[in-house]
Amino acid sequence: MTVLVGYSSKYGATEGIAERIASVLRDFGIPTDARRVASVRNVSDYSVCIVGSSSYLGSWRPEASRFVRRYRSELATRPVWLFSSGPLGIAQTGAQHLREVTEARPKQFDEFVETIRPRGTQVFYGALYPERLDRRDRLVRKMPAGFEILPAGDFREWGAIEAWATGISGELVHTFAETK
Repeated sequence: MTVLVGYSSKYGATEGIAERIASVLRDFGIPTDARRVASVRNVSDYSVCIVGSSSYLGSWRPEASRFVRRYRSELATRPVWLFSSGPLGIAQTGAQHLREVTEARPKQFDEFVETIRPRGTQVFYGALYPERLDRRDRLVRKMPAGFEILPAGDFREWGAIEAWATGISGELVHTFAETK
């Protein structure tokens, strides 16, 4: 069993989440590759796929959506989990947290739940480092309310990310132990 943690990351926050997920799986002895989805040419080498992308305005990055659509028939035959990162802010508990995470759920998840039937989907808080932004995003951030919409900082919940990956590890160890 080898796991692919495929990701699309614009500024590096989602890449960091993917790397942490891969690290947790490796800690459980599960061979895992973390790779940009654009560099994956074939999913047949992987018995499990975890695919993640940053989300902007309610959508996954196009390369992540294309990846899932391109490999939908193969993904539908193996365990798959999907994750997204995107909401920024400090409301990491309570009703505001639930609202932010629900609103940040990429619209593609509904399609992918139908077509590939992932075992789980998850939205994680992201990070924003102003010095990494491209020109367009720097301009958006300078607009009225831009700093409120796009607050700077690292809001990733490492404990939640690690717990999610640990749950996947447990499920994989259990599933593949039954098939031996």
